[in-house]
Amino acid sequence: MLSGSLSTRRIARIAALAGTAILSAPAGAQAPTEPGFDPVASKKLELRGVEDTLSASAEQRAKIKTEIESIRQDRARLNAALLDATAKVSEADARMAKVEARLDRLTGSEEAIRRSLEGRRAVVAEVLAVLQRMGRRTPPALLVQPEDVLKAIRASMTLGAVLPGLRAETEALASDLRDLVSLRASIATEKDNLAREHQGLQDERARLAALVETRQKSLGEAQSALETEQRRAAELAGQATSLKDLIAKMERESAAARKAAEEARKYDEERKKQAALETQEQQAKIEASPFKDPARLAPAIPFSKARAKLPLPASGEIVKTYGASDAFGSSEKGISIGVRPRATVVSPADGWVLYAGPYRTYGQLLIVNAGDGYYIVLAGMDRVNVAVGQFVLSGEPIGVMGDGATRTASAVAIGASQPILYVEFRKDGSPVDPAPWWSKPDLKKVRG
Repeated sequence: MLSGSLSTRRIARIAALAGTAILSAPAGAQAPTEPGFDPVASKKLELRGVEDTLSASAEQRAKIKTEIESIRQDRARLNAALLDATAKVSEADARMAKVEARLDRLTGSEEAIRRSLEGRRAVVAEVLAVLQRMGRRTPPALLVQPEDVLKAIRASMTLGAVLPGLRAETEALASDLRDLVSLRASIATEKDNLAREHQGLQDERARLAALVETRQKSLGEAQSALETEQRRAAELAGQATSLKDLIAKMERESAAARKAAEEARKYDEERKKQAALETQEQQAKIEASPFKDPARLAPAIPFSKARAKLPLPASGEIVKTYGASDAFGSSEKGISIGVRPRATVVSPADGWVLYAGPYRTYGQLLIVNAGDGYYIVLAGMDRVNVAVGQFVLSGEPIGVMGDGATRTASAVAIGASQPILYVEFRKDGSPVDPAPWWSKPDLKKVRG
């Protein structure tokens, strides 16, 4: 009886704590204002935080301006800075995605515990009622009332039957409460991490945008000539009946695209001559690290030899693979990557921009002539940051995705609400599977 009485008191204390916490704190209730809370002082602190943020942003802009001025005339340094900024933006995007995923899991766990506690309100009330009745009608003391031994035995049997169930329920409730407190602390920590990552991403995107603008200005092409090429490209895109037709029209009727195609043809010829003079050891050394020189004006290696070396054009998840069934009873001619809103898009390979602009319902479309008879098609972007005829490096930023509000053909075809980047590789006018070209670390990262 003594042991049972101690267990009863222990359960009563835990159950009272659990019952009070659950019954007096409904879901969504806010904590009462702490004694001495000063709303005016709180507002001042909040304003000071905003001012500090604005000051930090101004300092960041000044730092970016100073950096750009120092590298404006140095193409190699500008390209290196672009590649570095793009890599940092991609890394920040990936970190933010991981933090958001952790936060989603924690929030889901918190909701599950809250629902569990909410569903057991009746159990808590019953436990408390039983314990209160036991407190009012305590078992008799046998030394004082030995004639009540039968009543004491019955009470002990009843208590012995009830206590295990009460103990299990109470321990489960206490465990849930501890988990809830721990989850809320973890959620607060992850929210702080997310805020820091978001600010870092904004800073890197500002730096990248400034570098992209500087790159385009440094090309030295007259604005009027550029606008003429853009209008001509838009006309040809309206007349084209397919991607193959668009490529042919651009190379035949656009001066800048024709020049890019000529540059690609010259590169192919010169590269074949150079390869004939190089030993196998020299070729292997070049192919091992082909993208080192940021000042190059031609592809580092032939596209056919870039297998397993190319970065994916954006961080995200492959939601449609080459050859998979599409919504029209045919098969996919490229891959679709689900990306974050405003994600940066990079060129997978070295090459010359053949087309840059809107195309039907595919959003902003970009076609890169990678030489060796290969073309890379990227569609679904909100903005393209390069011009027709421009040479771009592997990993160099070429565009930005939208926020998912504008539904492109690729997004509609797979029923996605997030931005979708469509990527297609073409060889001599026909689509080919791009899978062999992606570097393995990137492919694993994208496929999770």
